Amino acid sequence: MSVTQVYQWCSCFKDGGTSLQGEPRSGHLNTANNDWNTARVDELIKVNRRVKLKEISLKLDIPKTNVYEIVHDKLGYRKVSSR
Repeated sequence: MSVTQVYQWCSCFKDGGTSLQGEPRSGHLNTANNDWNTARVDELIKVNRRVKLKEISLKLDIPKTNVYEIVHDKLGYRKVSSR
C-alpha cells in the first residue's frame, strides 16, 4: 500500500468514515451477460451448431467478448475436433 493511500484512509477516518468498503459508483452495468441473452445465444447455437461467435455477436448486437463468456463459461460449450 502506498503512503498516499494511507494518508487518504487516515483523513477519511478522521472525518468520521467507518467503512472499509468503497462508496457505490455510477457506471456502465454489464447487461450483456443476463439470462435472456444466454437463452438467445443457446437457441442460435442449437439451430446451427457451426455458427461463429462473430455471427452471434452481430445478430444479437452484443460484444464478441460477452458472447465468448456466455458460450464457454455459462453454457459450457467447447470446440470439439474429430479426426
